[in-house]
Amino acid sequence: MFCKYESVTQLATLPKAVLHDHLDGGLRPSTVLALAEESGYLDLPHHDEPALAGWFDQSHSASLVDYLASFRETIVVMQRPSALQRVAREAVEDYAADGVVYAEARFAPSLHLQQGMTRHEAIRAVLNGLAEGEEATGTVARLIIDAMRQDVDSAEVAEAAADFAGEGVVGFDLAGPEAGFPASAHREALEGARRGGLRLTIHAGEADGPASIADALDSGAERLGHGVRIVEDVVALEGQIIEFGPIARRVHRDGVALEICPYSNVHTGAVPSASQHPAGMLLRAGFNVTLNSDNRLMSDTSMSKEFSLASSELGFSDDDLRAVTENAVQAAFCDEGTRRAVAATIAARYGEA
Repeated sequence: MFCKYESVTQLATLPKAVLHDHLDGGLRPSTVLALAEESGYLDLPHHDEPALAGWFDQSHSASLVDYLASFRETIVVMQRPSALQRVAREAVEDYAADGVVYAEARFAPSLHLQQGMTRHEAIRAVLNGLAEGEEATGTVARLIIDAMRQDVDSAEVAEAAADFAGEGVVGFDLAGPEAGFPASAHREALEGARRGGLRLTIHAGEADGPASIADALDSGAERLGHGVRIVEDVVALEGQIIEFGPIARRVHRDGVALEICPYSNVHTGAVPSASQHPAGMLLRAGFNVTLNSDNRLMSDTSMSKEFSLASSELGFSDDDLRAVTENAVQAAFCDEGTRRAVAATIAARYGEA
């Protein structure tokens, strides 16, 4: 059946699970302004909320490099534990207002050490904020720690992340530029994170193609951050996938979850337009598709907006939206007790919708 929800407001009533959302890409513009004032940072591009929100909107960028440049202005105001705690708490509040019942937020602690914080202090501050948000809203919030592909400290980041396994940190990720910085160059970090009790998701198939996806899988990725360029390893006819290449076959066969972020994928140029986004085609072919918000500030998005795009442009039905939500719950890195509780909450709320 077709989607019966005609507006983003109506879609906000649907329960959702998000696996791929960056804290430094999701600040409220008002919070950026407040944190800049608190820290004495005077170089924001604008000092009123509407203009600043418009500046952060990177829907016109069409390249990952340009899109990522705007993150400097959020990261610079997130250099104190109190700032990280506030951003994390508000993220959970915003998830909850959007109908999200389970979220895995992520951030790169090494980007927040400019004023003397340690990685451990940064992680603890975020965990404190997520816990505050969860207590206030009931939305379950867990944390994925990012290391940056282009940096050389991934082993140290993984070690710090593993120290919080069982305390809210559930996963480890490699983010940053794919081309020239293969996941396999970070095997020590990835293996250390896994030994430390963390699950692995790796950004791959966003700015680079199937070879990057294969490298991520060979390096231990259980989920793929974006993964949308897996379509370069299939043959499609009239919107239907009719043949798999070897990498696509592997992803399909093993049910590797694709953390697809439609608006972001368009804004960074990973796909040419919303109407040409392959998420619907991938779902119909049996790939393990999930929908995610990625960077709520830079893409002016939310999970409800992602659902709206999927229903209006990609042919998702009500059943499809529920399916990708259930896919996300099953692919989540939480413990089984939490997974069952979240799944029950989603089933109950769909029953009420």
